[in-house]
Amino acid sequence: MKVLRSMTGFGRFVQHNDRYALVWEIRSVNGRFLDIKWKLPALLRPFESRFEKAVRRCAARGRVEIALTLQEADRQALVSFDGGQAGAMLAALKKFAAERGDEFVPDYGSLLKIPALWAGNDEEASEELVLFAENSLCAALADWNASREEEAKALKKDLEVRFEKMRGWLGQINAKAPEIKETRFQVVRERLQEILQNAQAALDESRYLQEIAIIADRLDVSEECTRLEAHIARLFELMENGEDAGRKLDFTLQESFREINTCGNKIQDAAVSVLVVEYKNELEKCREQVQNLE
Repeated sequence: MKVLRSMTGFGRFVQHNDRYALVWEIRSVNGRFLDIKWKLPALLRPFESRFEKAVRRCAARGRVEIALTLQEADRQALVSFDGGQAGAMLAALKKFAAERGDEFVPDYGSLLKIPALWAGNDEEASEELVLFAENSLCAALADWNASREEEAKALKKDLEVRFEKMRGWLGQINAKAPEIKETRFQVVRERLQEILQNAQAALDESRYLQEIAIIADRLDVSEECTRLEAHIARLFELMENGEDAGRKLDFTLQESFREINTCGNKIQDAAVSVLVVEYKNELEKCREQVQNLE
């Protein structure tokens, strides 16, 4: 059984060894599909696809931003300076100044502004470093998952309260429906009798029963209520299962909206209309909440 998780979360992990120190940070929000954005140091960019496999084992949906900060213990190894080229440039400037009769005093700080003299460490990442980063990423993903599970617990608690509210309103609709149907039958019979008395005609019982049968079919919401009960049970089940819960919950809530809307259209009663409106409002709130579940 898969654990219920939110798509919103944050994870962080810091680790270091004799040569490197790294910090992984993971941030995510809800999204229809899994969309991963990476911020990796140049040394590890070639291994993005390898790292992504680890992420896909933990996530199915959402927009995920993953950043890695990597520092090397020997900072001098991170950059190299082209001293030969810099010396040649300074010698040329000194000669140029001498030809003009000017004194040349080199400004070594200005060399920092010449990109051509500086280069990053172009060494390839060792398998040891890649494995070190990969294991640390898995630890950051575990921290991220823990935060998402905590968020999902709060969502689950809120949603289950809302599901129980809907179950209560459905019970009230079920209880009122037969009474409303009988009242409507009585109203129809009284009106027919009044019309027939004015026309000095007798009530055709068979015709009356036909009309009642048509009205009964139009007012009958037993099938819709049965399906709504099944949908509510399904909602609770999905919350416990967690497997692709976000999509399945959203679909079940859409189906519930269709059924309760049909109930409202069939039963033209003020009290039931209030319950139907409340039910719809709660469904909308639930749909907003499940958008955050994976």
